[in-house]
Amino acid sequence: MKNTAVKNNLTENKENSQTKNHINKKVEIKTSTPLKEILKLAPACMCEACNNGCKFGSGSLVVNEQLKLDDVKNIAKHLNITEEELKKTYLEPIERFNTKTFRPKLLRKKTPDGKELPFGRCIFYDDKIGCKIHEVKPVECKISMGCKDYSEQLSQWFMLNFFVNKKDPESLRQYNAYLKSGGKTLIDGK
Repeated sequence: MKNTAVKNNLTENKENSQTKNHINKKVEIKTSTPLKEILKLAPACMCEACNNGCKFGSGSLVVNEQLKLDDVKNIAKHLNITEEELKKTYLEPIERFNTKTFRPKLLRKKTPDGKELPFGRCIFYDDKIGCKIHEVKPVECKISMGCKDYSEQLSQWFMLNFFVNKKDPESLRQYNAYLKSGGKTLIDGK
């Protein structure tokens, strides 16, 4: 009986030690980290910290043939509407670092003097159920993890891989201006 108790205690201590080591392990994300690995670091989560971003913004959609990603097509199919109807009804165009794409529309409130606020709730977010398109939400939304120590690195990875275009001088100029003004980046993102 004593041997079993000692073995169980040793097993528990070993498991606790492994869990602590995993928790304390520092994650270092690089620009070259493959999307597959990024998605492993960002499992589907609907905790309050992760849902907070949905209340003040929305993620960018990705259409990338090389990576076989098409957020527009996937969301339209999920909603059983055409891609054009999706763009017209639910999406708004955005531009970052001279790269254009779409994001879910923001439901913006107005100030007392009638000016629209620059932020707002994602059109697909509901306070009671969370993301209404969770199964097919945009790649940026999938990797936006407010509850992880490395959540900022995930956002920087997305920015560097989907917005900063190394072949576009204007994109690079805008990115350099971002860095000079104090913008953060990954260790290999300069």
